Amino acid sequence: MEVILKKNVDNLGYANELVTVKPGYGRNFLIPQGYAVLATASAKKAHAEIMKQKSHKESKVLAEAEELGKKLEATSVKIVTKVGEKGKIFGSVNTVQLSEALKAEGIEIDRKSLKIKDEPIREIGEYEASANLHKDVQANFKFEVVGE
Repeated sequence: MEVILKKNVDNLGYANELVTVKPGYGRNFLIPQGYAVLATASAKKAHAEIMKQKSHKESKVLAEAEELGKKLEATSVKIVTKVGEKGKIFGSVNTVQLSEALKAEGIEIDRKSLKIKDEPIREIGEYEASANLHKDVQANFKFEVVGE
């Protein structure tokens, strides 16, 4: 079964891609959740026209993503959190706090495109994360968790 993705789906594809999936996955998950539409002949034609119009904009978006990736790699991010004895954090640090810390540094990235390598983080220290900025651009950066 062929579907056209409306949104990025992990381990499947990116928005506006034509992908082949098993019929049950397409009918029971992707289409009802709004992640994809059925790739009929008319939908394919409309998709081709949209992709033709988007192709000239794509290079600009790619350049912006690469620039944001370089800026992200050069930025040092600190997340301040409450710490108990022996450097243990109350709770854990996740992508929500990381996204907010990046926003404070002037870099706006959706928390869903961030992945922390050694999750869950429950101690102070330095950690690595990656940001999926574009389907061809992925930036790796370090951040530090410090106590109040």
